[in-house]
Amino acid sequence: MEIQSQLRALSEKVDQLKDQIGTEEATKTAFVLPFIHQLGYDIFNPTEVVPEFTADIGLKKEKR
Repeated sequence: MEIQSQLRALSEKVDQLKDQIGTEEATKTAFVLPFIHQLGYDIFNPTEVVPEFTADIGLKKEKR
């Protein structure tokens, strides 16, 4: 399946499930990680995807 079809399917899943998702962790598990995975990253490889990465940008210094 090409990436456009995969992303469209994920978008439909988000639209269907968004009202049942009540926590940040549930959002990450149901929507964010599948999105990153569809972009071709190995979500289980800490050299590719770093959970809670600290990005010192602008006013959000030392924030995740």
